[in-house]
Parts: sequence; structure tokens; C-alpha cells
Amino acid sequence: MMQEIYQRGPIACGVAVPDSLEEYTGGIYEDTTGDQEIVHDISVVGYGEEKGKKYWLVRNSWGTHWGEQGFFRVIRGTNNIAIETDCAWATPVDTWSSGEKHQATQEEKEEGSLADEAKNSKYPEDSPQFLGHKNGCRRVNKIHFKDGEKGTTPRAWTMNAEVPASIDWRNVDGVNYLSWNKNQHIPTYCGSCWAQGSTSALADRFAIMLKDKFSAPIGLNAQVMVNCEAGGDCNGGDPSGVYEWAYNHGIPDSSCEQYVAHNLNDGHSSCEPIDICRDCSPPPPENASEHLPENCKTVEYKKYYVSDYYSVSGADQMKAEISKYGPISCGLEVTAAFEAYTGGVYSENVYWPMINHEISITGYGVSNGEEYWIGRNSWGTYWGEQGFFRIKMHSDNLGVETDCTAGIPSFKPNSSNLVE
Repeated sequence: MMQEIYQRGPIACGVAVPDSLEEYTGGIYEDTTGDQEIVHDISVVGYGEEKGKKYWLVRNSWGTHWGEQGFFRVIRGTNNIAIETDCAWATPVDTWSSGEKHQATQEEKEEGSLADEAKNSKYPEDSPQFLGHKNGCRRVNKIHFKDGEKGTTPRAWTMNAEVPASIDWRNVDGVNYLSWNKNQHIPTYCGSCWAQGSTSALADRFAIMLKDKFSAPIGLNAQVMVNCEAGGDCNGGDPSGVYEWAYNHGIPDSSCEQYVAHNLNDGHSSCEPIDICRDCSPPPPENASEHLPENCKTVEYKKYYVSDYYSVSGADQMKAEISKYGPISCGLEVTAAFEAYTGGVYSENVYWPMINHEISITGYGVSNGEEYWIGRNSWGTYWGEQGFFRIKMHSDNLGVETDCTAGIPSFKPNSSNLVE
């Protein structure tokens, strides 16, 4: 196990689950009951030693509110909870560097077309969320902070610091600081781009702030933003509400609520504590096949705040902000040609861009003397360049430089504005 983990990375192992493991909160765990009945699978992501006691470092799947932010350590070398009994692993193979994608059969295309028609039929093409394109999801308006911009952190573009010619937060000195790419349209269509682009940019900034102190990629919960209508819902919204929510309340991570791509209570949000972070227990045997809400409870969770939030516009401000603090969220106009993007540096001349979609800008670069932005979309990794895109800087870029937002990550609540 140690050789495999050291050479190739984490492995999956079965474990027993004594009552004391369910109640674990921290430290090096050691079961004293001798339970060896494997009923649960985990991943062993490392190993170590503390005060002469050897342990396995394990990632569980019970949320970050459990254990040591979702992880636990268990005594190593004694097969405690049967962790050294039944493990499996595989050697990864690079099948994506060539850029090849699965080619859908005619039958799959027809099924997809019918599904596409069904999922989009509730939103008419002339609705303000779409402006004639199925993937647009933001209303046509500029960022508007209800309480004005917040914070006193110096804006990056006022510091007169040297701005690098290029930066890509997917690879800064060999480190990827970005959270994972998402698809706002599964398991059904949801116009939540306003929540996706903003939470992605903020999550990336937390990783950048923490640098080598973070133990796993951070993902902030876009579904909670939809549940609480922190700027909008699945019918569209304004990303400024996400930053305001982060400032006033703090955002939970992705383990608090699954992304389900629909509004809470058909768009009439109550946003109770259980709609922000929950955990559910198995139903009683007589209802074993049912998912009963009474088996779920509210749990405490780690909160991700911003100490500042503000608007950003123009290439100079954007480059300074991204290179200093990390990704920002920006609006752009989705056109039919942009939807069909597959790669390269995109450009399109739209005389008066009408912003209807939110993405995050994660860096910028130069290709053949032409500067471009690196954008991350929320339409799945099969779109564009594995979920990313490059778009021309300065002009012909669907208005991406006109309406951006940024926040400074913090773990401290803003007590004078805290609303609980």
C-alpha cells in the first residue's frame, strides 16, 4: 500500500465502521472493538507518523464538516478497521492530450436533440435570460451592488506593480490552483451561470491565498446560492449577489448541498439552514427505498467569506487584478458561434454586446503576438478546451472586459454586516 500510494497516488480501500468512527472529530483513530466487517469504501491519500504513532491519511465521503475537514487518520500497520485488507487501484492512462473526443452516434444525437428540446422548452427564446441563445443565463444589466462596493484592500491596479506578460492559474510554478470545472446544465437545464462563474473564481482565490496550506481543492456551493437566491435562481441572476452573500453570510463548500440544477420550492426560496448545509441518515428498514426529509438534519459548516468585493473593467485593471489576487468573474454575450467553440483564440465582432452569461477569467497570455484571456466556462469539460476557452483581448471579445467582479477571500466574518 505504501509503495503504491507513494509511486502513483491514492488508493481505494474497504473499512469497517464502528460507532466511534462515525463520531470521529480528529486525531489518530484506533478502534478498540476489533470490528473487521467491511461496509464502507474510502480512499487512502497518504501516510505519516506523529509522536511515534504511524497512521494512514484517509479521505471520507461524509462532507467536510465531519472529521478533519472530511479526512481522518487511522493507526497504520495493525489492520485497524480492516483498512489493510481489501484495497484496489489502477494506473491512469493519458487519453485526452490528443484532444480526441467521443463521436456521438446518430441515435445518441437524436436522443440528445429531444432531451435538449425538452429541457429548454420552459424558457422561451425571447426571455431576457437567453437573448436567443439557449446557454445564456444572465439578465442584461451591469453589476449592481445593493450596498455599494466593500472593503479597504488596495485595488491591484493602483499598486503600480509590474504586471507579468502572461499568467495561467492552472499552472503557476507547476501548481494548479483552480477548483474543478462544472456543468450548470446537469442533471437538467439551469441558468445558474451567475452563481457558477463567481463561486469558481472565489474558490480559486482561496486556494491561491492558502498556497501550500490547503489539503484538497476547494469548491464553493453554487446550489446554495440558487437555494438562497443570492443574486438569482435557475432562471438567471446577477453575480453581485454572490459576493454580497459571501460578505454577509459566508458560503459553504460543495459538500454541504448537492448541485441539483433546480430552484428551491419552485423558485420561492425560504433558504432555511437545512437548505444551506445538511447531512442525512439511512431511513428505517420499513422505508429503505425512500429518501425521507425527516432523516436529514442541519449541520455546522466552514464559511468562506470575502472581506472586499468590487467591480473590475478594462484590460489593464483585469490583468493587474488576476496576476495579483487570482481569477475574476466576468459577463459576456453568448452567441451561436461562441456556443460552437471548440478551441483556439476566439474573436467575434459584436457591435453592441448584450451580456447574458457569466464565466471566470483565470489568466491571460499571448499567441503569435496576439493577447488573449483564458476563460473557464460552466458547460462541462467536453465543451471548448476541456471546459476552458481563450478569447481575444482588447476587442472583438463579446464584451468580456466591460463587467467583471472580484472579491478578497477571508475566513473572518464581517461582524458589522453579519446577518444570520
